[in-house]
Amino acid sequence: MGTRPRGVVLAPWAVVLVLVLALRLAGASHVIHRSLEAEAAPSVPASIVSPLLRTGYHFQPPMNWINDPNAPLYYKGWYHLFYQYNPKGAVWGNIVWAHSVSRDLINWVALEPAIYPSIPSDKYGCWSGSATILEDGTPAILYTGIDRADINYQVQVLALPKDASDPLLREWEKPEEYNPVATPAAGGINATQFRDPTTAWRHAGHWRMLVGSVRGARGMALVYRSRDFRKWTKAKHPLHSAALTGMWECPDFFPVSGPGLQAGLDTSAPGRKYVLKSSLDLTRYDYYTIGSYDGGKDRYYPDDPAGDYHHRLRYDYGNYYASKTFYDPVERRRVLLGWANESDSVTDDKAKGWAGIHAIPRKIWLDPTGKQLLQWPIHEVEKLRGKAVSVDAKLVKPGDHFEVTGIATYQADVEVSFELELEAGTSLLEKAEAFDPAYDDDAQKLCGVKGADARGGVGPFGLWVLASADLQERTAVFFRVFRDGHGKPKVLMCTDPTKSSLSPDLYKPTFAGFVDADISSGKITLRSLIDRSVVESFGAGGKTCILSRVYPSIAVGKDAHLYVFNNGEVDVTVSGLTAWEMKKPLMNGA
Repeated sequence: MGTRPRGVVLAPWAVVLVLVLALRLAGASHVIHRSLEAEAAPSVPASIVSPLLRTGYHFQPPMNWINDPNAPLYYKGWYHLFYQYNPKGAVWGNIVWAHSVSRDLINWVALEPAIYPSIPSDKYGCWSGSATILEDGTPAILYTGIDRADINYQVQVLALPKDASDPLLREWEKPEEYNPVATPAAGGINATQFRDPTTAWRHAGHWRMLVGSVRGARGMALVYRSRDFRKWTKAKHPLHSAALTGMWECPDFFPVSGPGLQAGLDTSAPGRKYVLKSSLDLTRYDYYTIGSYDGGKDRYYPDDPAGDYHHRLRYDYGNYYASKTFYDPVERRRVLLGWANESDSVTDDKAKGWAGIHAIPRKIWLDPTGKQLLQWPIHEVEKLRGKAVSVDAKLVKPGDHFEVTGIATYQADVEVSFELELEAGTSLLEKAEAFDPAYDDDAQKLCGVKGADARGGVGPFGLWVLASADLQERTAVFFRVFRDGHGKPKVLMCTDPTKSSLSPDLYKPTFAGFVDADISSGKITLRSLIDRSVVESFGAGGKTCILSRVYPSIAVGKDAHLYVFNNGEVDVTVSGLTAWEMKKPLMNGA
């Protein structure tokens, strides 16, 4: 109970200012976007706590700890984002739901925390949850409350707007006559593993929501039903479960349009296919499958019966967790949000005064093959593009590299198209290395063995980003092509930050995923969003995505460089490359 927590806030007198700023976001964004020129660092080594390593255009509060995105929604002209936040420091704890609003999902204004411990059901914490737009257009939030401090006893709580006419949704109430709406008391549910309710969907006169759980080592998404959104009853069977996967945190379930169709669907709309996502506490990665939904039985069936265990699909093969999607009715798209943790130490986080960011929002849709999702940064981020440079028809011989000059590259958006150049009569697979099937389910391990500096046949080729002039520091984002046992190409996409910093005590894992792309033409694309201490990359038009946190010590500010490299035996031509400086948006007052 206690005092109402305050963290990232606007005073009451500032509400009018919020609205004024919103108009400027919609029609005069150049007024608030800030230049990089005044922020270029001197040529001196930077410490981990340097403000020049704080991201410029990725979502975060001005200070303190942030983790899961919660309950994103669009309401009366505003995008709303709630998120797990510690108003008292840069470590996890004292969690409340901070609240920010935006006109475009890129420029953000912070409001007062929306949900904080205030009733017996959430006395010891307000954990993750989701928003649902009810039939009358009013939003409702379901989230996990902690009502016992000793064992983290988890229950599900309902919150409703105090004033639904307020487009900023500044105040929420929790009807005590209904809360908690779901408890682990019945059904043999582990009370400490019962959390993160999904956006609800309506089918055959009932609302349904999922709650993540586990029984033994079998992860599962429990189904709850309600007629009025107040009283919920647990279904006999989970929507889906999988052995040996552990706790399913932050489940998400939504319909998608047909293969290749980019239009998103409201969560209650019937879909050609459905996506079920779980954030696995065992691995700290987000996995998803594509399948069908039987609304009569409330059962989900993956198209690939082995998809829960082998060749598992991930939204992102890097530092990306606790993701959440929502349907954007303005752009008729489904938008994906996710959290990236730090890779430095807790001591450094405390010294910096902040920890955690969110990835750039991504539009997601079903690939034309129907076998996976495609992801791409929302188009609004392109409003931040400033000064640009381009390179065309540039040949990169084996063992060579070249620098992309003319812009500041420590905060940039880079799009590049590669073409593999082969001698007449020579096939791509003749030059490719043989693929070891032992790595079939472990691209990350393969990347650790075959990093950016290990010379190959077809690749590695790609970008060195946040690199120092002498290349002592560099983060590699690259492709490498192998030949599998069936005589077909196997494309690896990798981010290798092992040389990203001279600073000690950093976590610098390689991240990788395979790319299901037709490379028979020898062509493949890469886009990297570079933002001081984050590199967020999209391979082959969004088939494989990797986010990595890095903390250079000398490749900082104006001392950060961008290169194209080729460490394979095959010539690579950059058929087109454009790099833009990225301006700073309005970011929660920071």
